[in-house]
Amino acid sequence: MPVIVDDGEVRIEVMALGPYETNAYVVIDKDTSESLLIDAPASPEVILASLEGTRPRHILLTHSHFDHTGALESLRTLLRVPLAAHRADSLILAMPPEDFLEDGFTIPLGGRKLEVLHTPGHTPGSLCFRLGKYLFAGDTIFPGGPGHTDTPDDFIEILASITGKIYALADDARIFPGHGPETTVGQSRRDYAVFAARPHEGAFGDVTWAE
Repeated sequence: MPVIVDDGEVRIEVMALGPYETNAYVVIDKDTSESLLIDAPASPEVILASLEGTRPRHILLTHSHFDHTGALESLRTLLRVPLAAHRADSLILAMPPEDFLEDGFTIPLGGRKLEVLHTPGHTPGSLCFRLGKYLFAGDTIFPGGPGHTDTPDDFIEILASITGKIYALADDARIFPGHGPETTVGQSRRDYAVFAARPHEGAFGDVTWAE
């Protein structure tokens, strides 16, 4: 699987799976071989192969849209580890999570901890997970713009999530989104400044910073 981080402390692999090429991430603590899976889009056998030789601790959901959860039931049965998600996004899941996450919670991985950021807008329970300078952003933000929103109020909410929480991180923090390639907080903040300088009242849907 493509390795996007191997820094001596953690190893991070990404898999683009399913018809929407949704990114699933495996995060491995190199000291203990403990691992976390972030999102479960499709192809459980591919995900299991990436987890082979590690000690899975949790399945984490950035949100509950079907393209991020297609392999969830199979993986829960096979891995027998807790599922963690935000309560607001849990109601449409076939099986409820064992752990409900809130903003500011932490998730242990070996001697490290992932911080939970509640970033609503794309969905009410959208989450990002931060491990040092690595941010797993789900569909909250992509290179070039925010995730899809259904109403102007949702768009206002996702902008607040992005500017208030993601853009509070350092410029060199790497953003790993739910689809497509990565970006950095610094690059995204610069792109957003161009958008913010122009009128965008009532915007929603598939917005890009370049519009």
